[in-house]
Amino acid sequence: MSTSPERGAQWTFLTNHARVLLWIADDPEIRLRDVAAGIGITERAVQLIVADLEAAGYLTRTRVGRRNHYTVDPTVALRHPSEADHPVGDLLAAFLHREDTSDAEPVEAEPVTR
Repeated sequence: MSTSPERGAQWTFLTNHARVLLWIADDPEIRLRDVAAGIGITERAVQLIVADLEAAGYLTRTRVGRRNHYTVDPTVALRHPSEADHPVGDLLAAFLHREDTSDAEPVEAEPVTR
């Protein structure tokens, strides 16, 4: 079975939901337009993804003045049944290299250089 070069270059391992969550965990006060620019999707798409993540309990949005502050709950399980025995904190730890994260408390991330 062969794959055309065009098709093979189009897929990635992480979804945009995972990317948005990683960017927010990395900088809890980041503007959604900056997330969109960093990922390469529209700001509206990021807004919809943040709403999904918030509704599913992965993050909480708190208004601070004119900005939002996000808190990620690392204890919430991943959504796919084959990964449901892993908390999202495992994904965050793998990509953000956190050694000080407690599995029992919400994450206030230290900024990490990309």
